Amino acid sequence: MSYPREDVLDSPRVIMWFRTDLRLQDNPALYAAAQQGTVIPVFVHETEKDTQSYAGVAGQWWLHHSLIDLQRSLRGALRLYQGSAATILSQLCRRYNVQEVFYNRNYTPTGMALERMVEQALLQEQVSSSVYNGNYLWVPDSLTKADGTPYQVFTPFYRNVLEHAPLPHFPLPVPSQLELLAVEPAISDEIDVTDPAQFQLLPHHPWIDKLALCWDVGEQAAHARIREFVGTDLLSYSGARDFPATNGVSRLAPYLAWGQVSPNQLWHASEAALEESIPAGLRENARVFRRQLGWREFSTTQLYANPHMRRENLRAKFDKFPWRKNTADLQRWQRGLTGYPLVDAGMRELWDTGYMHNRVRMVVGSFLVKNLLLHWRHGEDWFRDCLLDADYANNCASWQWVAGCGADAAPYFRIFNPVTQARKFDPHAAYVRRFVPQLRELPLQYIFEPWKAPATVLRAAGIELGHNYPYPCIDLKASRQRALGAYAQIKQSP
Repeated sequence: MSYPREDVLDSPRVIMWFRTDLRLQDNPALYAAAQQGTVIPVFVHETEKDTQSYAGVAGQWWLHHSLIDLQRSLRGALRLYQGSAATILSQLCRRYNVQEVFYNRNYTPTGMALERMVEQALLQEQVSSSVYNGNYLWVPDSLTKADGTPYQVFTPFYRNVLEHAPLPHFPLPVPSQLELLAVEPAISDEIDVTDPAQFQLLPHHPWIDKLALCWDVGEQAAHARIREFVGTDLLSYSGARDFPATNGVSRLAPYLAWGQVSPNQLWHASEAALEESIPAGLRENARVFRRQLGWREFSTTQLYANPHMRRENLRAKFDKFPWRKNTADLQRWQRGLTGYPLVDAGMRELWDTGYMHNRVRMVVGSFLVKNLLLHWRHGEDWFRDCLLDADYANNCASWQWVAGCGADAAPYFRIFNPVTQARKFDPHAAYVRRFVPQLRELPLQYIFEPWKAPATVLRAAGIELGHNYPYPCIDLKASRQRALGAYAQIKQSP
C-alpha cells in the first residue's frame, strides 16, 4: 500500500465506500477498487432517517474507535462525511471525475434502501456501481427452497447450504497495489472531517467509559482474538460455550458486526481443525463453531424475506398475544434488579461490558417475554442500544425466536428457569459472583435463591433483601402458568 498522494493525475480515480466492512483484508470491494485506479476511501455517517445505521449507543462507541483504526490503517486517507451518502458520493464523483464506486452489500432493510438511493444518484451522474458480497458467507436470495421461498427451519437450511451452496471464498489479502488519494478540503455544505469525534458518536455517559476496559477495537485486535480463539478456546468450544464463567465463546461478534473480520475469514480460520489428522473432538468443535456462522446467515435470509421483522411478528397469531405493560418490571430487568441472580448477572454484564454470554441471553430473554410477559420488542430495543455486536438480523431473529413468534422458534412452553439454569451452567457461581458482587459472600447453597437463605446467613454475607439486593420481582411458577395460559389463548384463536 502506498502513502496517500496528491499528484496522481494519470491514474483513473475510483471511490471505495466503506460501510460495515471496516477492514483491509478480505474486502472484495476494496480489492477490486485497488485494481482499477487511485482509490478515494470514503465513510459516510448517514443522517437520513430511513437509512441510518442500526447501531445503538454501544455500537456507536465501537464505530467511533473503528473509524480511528481504519483511518490509521489507511494512513490518514480515509474521508469522513456526515449527511446523505447519495448526495455526498455524487458530489465526490463530480469533483474528482470518478467513474466507478465500489462497495459491499448490506442485506438489511435500511442498508438496501440506502443502496437504492446511492445507485440512483450515481446513475444520474453516469457513474458505475460495482457491488460485492463482503459481509456474508452467501447471498441471502440464493439460499431458498426449491419453490423460491425462504427456509423456516434452520436444520434443513444449513444442510442444504453445506450440500449445494458454493464454498465460502478463501480470504483475500490486503491489496498489494493500493494507491490512495490524499484528503483535500471539504465539499459543499456537508461535513468533511478527519476526526471521527466530530460525528459525536460518543455519549456523555459514564457507563460508556467501561467499554474501553473490556475491548480492543480494530482489525488487528480482531485477528489477535481469532488466533487466541483458534489456538486455545476452540479446543473445548462445543462443551464450554454454554458456561458463562469460562472463556468458551469466541467473543468475535462485535468485530464481525462491524466488519473488522469477515465471515469467510472465520470460516477458513477453523479449516485446519477439520483435517482428518486432527482428533475427532476438535473437528466437532470446529463444526459447531461454523454452525453458529450458519445461524447468522439463516437470520439474514429471514430479514431479507421479511423486511418488517423488527416490528412485526413472523407468526401472525402473536399479533393477538396479551402482552403486559409494566414500566417498573421492564426497568428492573434492564438494570439487573429482578431478584434472580443469573438474570441480574446477565443484564449487568451487558451494561458493564457491552456484551452478554449467549446462554445467558436466552435466559434473560425468556424471563422478559415469558415470566414478565413483556413484549419482545422491548428486549430488541434494549439489546440494540447496549450490545456492541447488535446485528440487525441476528437481534431481531433471536428475540422472535425466544418469544416463540419467529422462524424455527423455541416452543413457547420452553421457559428457561433462571435458578435451574444457573445451577447447571454456573455451578460454582463464578459468573454470578463476578457481576452481582452483593451476593459474593453467600454460600453456594443459597446464592441462586437468596430469598431462601436464613436471616443469619444473609447478615453474615452483608445482604439485606429489599435494600442492597432485591426480593424476586415475580414468582417463577405463577408467571410460568400465566405465560402458558396466554399462549393457549392465542393458540385457540382463528
